[in-house]
Order: sequence, then structure tokens, then C-alpha cells
Amino acid sequence: MATIARLRPFLLLSVFVFFAFAGVAQGPPGHDPDNPPPGHGGIPPGQAKKQGHVEKGMPPGQAKKYADYRFRDEDRIRFYAHYRHDADSWHQRRRPVFVPGHVIVGEYEIQPVPRSFWVEVMPPPPPGYLFGYCGGYVVAYDPTTRMVADVLDLVRTAASR
Repeated sequence: MATIARLRPFLLLSVFVFFAFAGVAQGPPGHDPDNPPPGHGGIPPGQAKKQGHVEKGMPPGQAKKYADYRFRDEDRIRFYAHYRHDADSWHQRRRPVFVPGHVIVGEYEIQPVPRSFWVEVMPPPPPGYLFGYCGGYVVAYDPTTRMVADVLDLVRTAASR
């Protein structure tokens, strides 16, 4: 009986520690592990309910902002002439996929297209956007959010010739 009396404080302490760690592991009340908080890759709560846009939870103004820009057919020919050697090397190889309205994954290195190459011959990218090249694609993208406005697939251009 005396041993149980001496072990009681240790048992109570271990039960208390167990429940304290179990509570912390679950996170704060209302925590949704599938939607991290805004500013940490999550969608604001009011926006999370909106599903009618290209990208899940994208604000309507953002969807319209990049939906207006499109490359022209003559832009494809001009960019292909400039990036021909690299675009041809991507034929029959696995490469990234860029889709208008989606975000460029951080692992892809986007090379800027020299401004001197396009400044006098084609319309500029939308305000705040840049032209970049990666994996046989020329993309018009926002460098801050890495959101793609439009894509030219130069490898497909090479295959169709």
C-alpha cells in the first residue's frame, strides 16, 4: 500500500503530461489541417467557400486579371526562333507543365526573357507580370505569386513543323 502512495504523484504527473501533449498536438480549436491559415498558403475563410473560379478559392478579380492576356500566333514564331535550340532539345523528354491560371511550382527555375528581345515587336506583359522561359515554354507570369497568365509551348511548335 505504501508503494502505491509513493507512485501516485508520478502517475498523476504522467497522466497530466499525456493529456497536455495530446491537446497541443491537435492544434487550436477550429484548426483545419487541410486549409492552412492565410499567409501560410491557405485561403481566407470567406474565400474558401467560393469554388467557381479556375483555381480553387481564387478571388474573382484575380481570375479576371490574368484571363485577359493572350500571346499571339506571331509571338509563338518569334519566340521559337529565339529559343529553337533549347526547345528542340526538350522533344521526347519529360518536362514541366504550365497552365494559365495555375501557380508555377517553386522547383522550376524561370529564366527571364530579355526585354530587348520583345519590347518593340509585341505587346508587353500585363502590369506586374514578366515573360519567362522554362522547359520549352514561354510564360507570362506574376513573379510575386508565380501565377501564370498565358503559356506558349515551343516544343509543340517544333513538332508541328
